[in-house]
Amino acid sequence: MTSRKATPDDISDICLALPEVELGTSWGDRPTYKVPRGDKGKGFLLHRRAHRSAVDPVTGEMYDDLLVIHTPTLEDKEALVADPRLPFFTVDHFDGFKAVLVQESRLGEVDLEELTEIITDAWASKAPKRLVREFFAKGSTDG
Repeated sequence: MTSRKATPDDISDICLALPEVELGTSWGDRPTYKVPRGDKGKGFLLHRRAHRSAVDPVTGEMYDDLLVIHTPTLEDKEALVADPRLPFFTVDHFDGFKAVLVQESRLGEVDLEELTEIITDAWASKAPKRLVREFFAKGSTDG
């Protein structure tokens, strides 16, 4: 199986292919993928507004293309941040928060298959347990 690198366009496709996902808003007006649909939806991936807590160390400019992707555990977060192959990082503002940051412009450094797995884990960490059981019982590779 040949793997290709991810692109920003893949984010919506990956998220919306998961059961009971809708694109809504959180943190005010930020586009956020939530599960399940409706009022009880919990965000698992969101587009973060540029903020002084996340600044490019080279240019000093605030990142304006950040995604926040939830992780199931702090250990999962640390593993993604520590992997030198991957562009995931964190900032002090997210200390103790189970999520990683990634610039959309750097998604090409991640294989689509790996990004799909990371986003699926984020979805599973927020989705109702019944939905997660059904999804993995059915086989997440279907589709």
